[in-house]
Amino acid sequence: MTSRQLGAARVRLFLATALAFSCGANVGFAQDVKDSADHPLFPSRMPGYSISNYQKQEFGSYKLRTRPPQVVEGAYTRLHYYLKDTSKNPGGVAIRRNYENAIRSIGGEVVYSDDNVSVMKATHAGAEVWAELQASVKNPGRIYFLHIVERTPMKQVITAEAMYAALQKDGFVALDVHFATSKAEILPESRPLLEEVGKMLSKQADLRVGVEGHTDDTGTPAGNKTLSEVRARSVADALVALGIGRDRLVPTGFGQTKPVADNRSEEGRAKNRRVEIVKR
Repeated sequence: MTSRQLGAARVRLFLATALAFSCGANVGFAQDVKDSADHPLFPSRMPGYSISNYQKQEFGSYKLRTRPPQVVEGAYTRLHYYLKDTSKNPGGVAIRRNYENAIRSIGGEVVYSDDNVSVMKATHAGAEVWAELQASVKNPGRIYFLHIVERTPMKQVITAEAMYAALQKDGFVALDVHFATSKAEILPESRPLLEEVGKMLSKQADLRVGVEGHTDDTGTPAGNKTLSEVRARSVADALVALGIGRDRLVPTGFGQTKPVADNRSEEGRAKNRRVEIVKR
């Protein structure tokens, strides 16, 4: 076969793969691992692939391979797809381009792309959904990985009364305040939580508290110290805006120096990124 014929054959294979994908061809489902399923954001997989590994969490976090990397939290799904018949291998590039086209077709966007990874974002079922597709380096086209996070805040069940009880018992309460990545900007999803803090402080007019910021160990110690300080001040400012006297709040940043979990796991790092209200 000449190089021109080979190139034409590859084009035909790519077009056939794209057509089957866009039309919802579902091949290989019989080999899927038990209790697995395609994510609703991508209801149709590449033809010929089966799900070889599957994980679903009601709430988790994942570090996207963007530059710089960013962590997103919410309902998390991990899918590994495997192609048994290697003669039908479309190649890693074809796989990524098909998923990129699929995300664009529903109004989404490709946020980042390099030689091996595509990071995509779309709105689905009222939630901001992030998806990362990675083709296997060792087995190009035969295996690909899909990580999907539906970015919704963890439901905060902690009330003003519960916070005050924790302060009386333990002297502090840890808050899962969400900030923009590497910034002090508080995301709107954290407003209900801060409103509960404001209610507690309003009811306990004599209570004076420290607002203490903490980070994981990603980055430099100096940078994390600065980030924790500005985040603590940002929370204090939000409470002042809710009517709490600034003289009742003492914002402080400790950076990465007081971890409460193992920084070697993403779950541990998520726990270390926190703001604590401390009784004074």
